[in-house]
Formats: sequence, structure tokens, C-alpha cells
Amino acid sequence: MGFLSDKCLELSSRMNGLDIGLISTPQKPLKAEKRKLLCLFPQTPLTCIEHNSTQNNWFRCECFDLYKELVPYDKAWSWQKNIVKEKKELIKRNEEYPDTLIILQHSPVYTMGTASSLEYLNFDIKDPPFQVFRTERGGEVTYHGPGQLVMYPIINLRNHKMDLHWYLRALEDVVIRVLFSTFSIKASRLEGLTGVWVGDQKLAAIGIRVSQWITYHGLALNVTTDLTPFRWIVPCGIQNRQVGSIKELLGQSQPLTGCKKSDLHRPDDCQLIDITHNSLIKEFSEVFQLEVQYKTIPLFELSKKNI
Repeated sequence: MGFLSDKCLELSSRMNGLDIGLISTPQKPLKAEKRKLLCLFPQTPLTCIEHNSTQNNWFRCECFDLYKELVPYDKAWSWQKNIVKEKKELIKRNEEYPDTLIILQHSPVYTMGTASSLEYLNFDIKDPPFQVFRTERGGEVTYHGPGQLVMYPIINLRNHKMDLHWYLRALEDVVIRVLFSTFSIKASRLEGLTGVWVGDQKLAAIGIRVSQWITYHGLALNVTTDLTPFRWIVPCGIQNRQVGSIKELLGQSQPLTGCKKSDLHRPDDCQLIDITHNSLIKEFSEVFQLEVQYKTIPLFELSKKNI
């Protein structure tokens, strides 16, 4: 997972099909469509979205909802690649399968893309403040940590639209809709840059890999994130731009209720994470026209998986 700088697109055609690491692409704005809103705010991890007439032709999407967990990056990365491999095998056998969405938080970590430059690290790579992973996604270095919601859509674009420009803009659209509908924050795209911005502050980073039209990696939205670790890198490789969070923009001062002692964040933070999570699922389902079906996997089970 990472971000893109909108300067080039890395394509490599392999014997077994299309395999794309998206570094960046020219932007094509999404066409606004009027869709009937669904009530998708889950009250429990196992809540399923109710059917209605507008969903008859929607594809299914299994959602592994670990949004309150701090999942080690390498585990989530391997998990994604394993799911992609499984979907490819099902395609070969002409078997049906749902799309997949993973939503979680990460322990503090820096990730780099295939062609990321070390010049954007403000620390010695031999003595990093956190673990650093170089991945197969596009883009430059970024940071993941507590208070940042990360969404990994693993979807077959053959069932949606085989257009990488459309897919990037759709991911941006999910976040833009969340910020406006839930928080009345007017976010936008910036010409030549991928991601979601409020003024000169980047709130959401997007970086993907597409293999045989199956996507993985995804987007990260700063909700209550401690932004200090971003100072130790040049986020996205973009100079003279800032990184922001929903919490900072809202300028919250009043504590919110509804948190348990075991939650990862202070009461106001945990409520903000909950609200943002619910809205992300809702808007993701609407934009991609997917019927989300929640599945759970305990963190200890993820740790035991041979992935």
C-alpha cells in the first residue's frame, strides 16, 4: 500500500497475463452518478448488508473487518498475495468467487514501492525508526500506523471496468464521499497527483498492484494518526506538501463516548475511527456496487496462517 505521484505507469506483460505495478497515471475524473444510498453501517462485525432492488446485479464482496486491530504489515501483505493467488486458480477453473476487501490498521511501518528512491528517507536505512518494506506496488515511500484506516480491495476488474484510470479515480471517490457525507469536509483531487487532498494536506494515499486484472494493495486514510513519523520521510516523494488527518481538520476538543477500555485509542479517537470505518464501507460498496458480506478472522488465527 502506498501512494502515487502521477508521472508514469509501469507495465510489464508476463506469460501468464497482465501484471501491472501502478506508479501513476494521468487523471480522468469519475462521472457523477446518482445512486440510492444503502444503510451499510454495521453494528457488529458479522452484520450483512440488507438486500434491496438496486443490489440485484451487484457482485458479492467478502469483507475481513479487522479495523480495530494492529496487523503487522508483512502478515497483511502476504495475506493479500495469497488471496490473489487463490482467485487466479479459481479463474483457471472457471469457478465463481467473490471480491475481497480487507480493512485494518498497521503497527508503525514504512513501505516503499518497486522503484522507490532512498533519497526520500530522512533516516539511515540501516537504522530505521520502524521496519521498512519494499513492495511490488507503485509509488514512493509512505508511513502506516495506528489511527490510520487501511483498505485493501482485492477485486477482479473484469467484473467492474478494465480501466486502471477508472479504478484509481474510484478509490479517490470513496474517500472524497466519506469526508463530505460524514464530516462535511470538502476534499478534492490535485492535478497530476494521486490521492485525496484538503487544501495542500494529503489525507489519503493510494497505491496499487494489478495482476491479471486482479487488484491488491489499496488506500490509507489518516483518521487519528500521529503524523510525526511522516516528518522522517518525504511522503509520496512530493516536496512542499503536508500530510493531514481527519482529527486535525475537525479540531476535536470534546471527548466522545462509546469506547471500551481495550480500544486502541482515546475515547474521542476510537469513536472517530468507528464512524470513519462505517462510512468507508458504505461508500466503497456504493462506488463499486458491491454487496458486502462481513467475515471475521481473529488476529491470532491470522498470525498462525502459513501465508
